Amino acid sequence: MRNAESLAQAAADCAERGSRALIAPADVTDPEAVEDAARRTVDRFGRIDAWVNAASVMAFGSFLDVPLDDVRRVLDVNVMGYVHGCRAALPRMIERDRGVIVNVSSILGVVAAPFVSSYAMSKFAVRGLGVSLRQELRLAGIRGVEVCTVLPAAIDTPIWENAANHSGRRARALPPVYTPERVARIIVNQIRVPRREVVAGGLLGRAFLLHHKVLPGPAERVLAEEMDRLGLSRTEPAPDSTGNLYRPTPGPGRIHGGWQGRRRERRRRAAGLAAAAGVTAAARR
Repeated sequence: MRNAESLAQAAADCAERGSRALIAPADVTDPEAVEDAARRTVDRFGRIDAWVNAASVMAFGSFLDVPLDDVRRVLDVNVMGYVHGCRAALPRMIERDRGVIVNVSSILGVVAAPFVSSYAMSKFAVRGLGVSLRQELRLAGIRGVEVCTVLPAAIDTPIWENAANHSGRRARALPPVYTPERVARIIVNQIRVPRREVVAGGLLGRAFLLHHKVLPGPAERVLAEEMDRLGLSRTEPAPDSTGNLYRPTPGPGRIHGGWQGRRRERRRRAAGLAAAAGVTAAARR
C-alpha cells in the first residue's frame, strides 16, 4: 500500500487486538520497494508464513476511450505488482519449504464485463499466474508452499469511487454487494487451509460462475446488460478522472464504500438459492 496514514491506522488496529505489525509503505509497481518490504519483514519476524497480493486499481470506460497510459497502469499494478510480490515471497518460502501465497483475483477474472477491460484482463492474468506457480512448485517437488487464488464478487469498498473513470457516468458497485470482512475471512481461511481457488461471493457468486460454465453466452449477455444498467449510472454524470491510478487517495483510508453490503445479506442468500436452482435446471435440459 502507498498510503502511510492508512497503514498506520491498520497497525494500530492490529496492536489493539494484541498483534504486532510492521509498516512498510510501498508502490507494488516498484520491485525494489516490494523486496525491501519482504526483507524488513524477515528481519523483524524471522520468516514469512503468508503473503497476500491484493493491491488493485480500476479504470472505467469503453475500450477505445480509456487512455493507453491508464491501461498500462492498471496492468502494472494489478499484474506486475503481484509478480513482484510473488518474487519477493517465494524464495523465502521455498527455502523453508513452507508458506502460503494468496492472490486476490476477481469473478471478473472468470467472466469479464464491459467498460472495465483492463481490470478484467488483469484478473484473468492473476488466475493464470497462480496456476503456473502451482505447476512449477509441484514439478520442483516443493510440497510445503501453496499458491491460492481468491475470486471476490462486488465488494463494499471505496474502489468504485477511487477508480479512474472515462465513461462520463458515475461508477457504482454492481449488486449483489458483499462486505470486505467476508473476503478477509476467506483469505484467512485460505492461509489456514489452502485451496486452489475460492469464490468470495456467496452462493449467488458461485451460481453465476456455474451458469457461465454451462451457458457461457447467456451468462455473458446478462452480465453485460447488468453492468450497463447498474454498474454505470444512466442519470448521474462523472467527470473524466484518473482516480487513484497515479497517486494514493489522500487522507486516512476507508474499509467500506457505503454500498450497504451487510443489509443485503439475507436477500442475497435467497437470490442465490433461486439462481442455483435455475442453473441446475438449465444444465439438466
